[in-house]
Amino acid sequence: MNFFDVLLLALALSVDAFTVSFSYGLLIKKNRFHNSLKLAAAVGAGQFLMPAAGWYCSVPVSAYVAQFDHWLVFLVFGILGLNIIINAMSTEVGKLDKNLTLSVLFIVGIATSIDAMAAGVSLYFAQTPIWPAAAFIGLTTFLLSFLAFHLKRFFKKLPKQKMEISAEIILILLGTKILCEHLFWS
Repeated sequence: MNFFDVLLLALALSVDAFTVSFSYGLLIKKNRFHNSLKLAAAVGAGQFLMPAAGWYCSVPVSAYVAQFDHWLVFLVFGILGLNIIINAMSTEVGKLDKNLTLSVLFIVGIATSIDAMAAGVSLYFAQTPIWPAAAFIGLTTFLLSFLAFHLKRFFKKLPKQKMEISAEIILILLGTKILCEHLFWS
């Protein structure tokens, strides 16, 4: 994957964290700067660690799937994207805990980065060095989450569902691009 592909991946993966941070920004009234830093650090750390975990979990099985790795990348991004689109279309809205305790931050950090582990698997099979990519994904998520927390007065009417669907379409298109590059341009 080139830099532009990793940038698109980072933006798509950070949408869940952006949405959660935006929601917390609407909810939390006290210590806003401190709370926004804690939340952005938690989701950024999750988005940094989970791709690395997925990448390293792929090492032992890489020899067995090398001949169809491009299909694996395509399927992971496709299934991931479709799953999140389906979840975004759901009308269920979870309740947020107003107190950003360590346990809440840990849960939010993990919950918003599960898809990043699957992306780490794809990064491995796309032969992308993990540490620069994971650092870029984590930093992008940190910055966008911090920004989202403070955007309440500008974007409170922005539909969460459309943001999530747009991001996941990017994931599906990225998987399709990798498949096409392998099948037609390699």
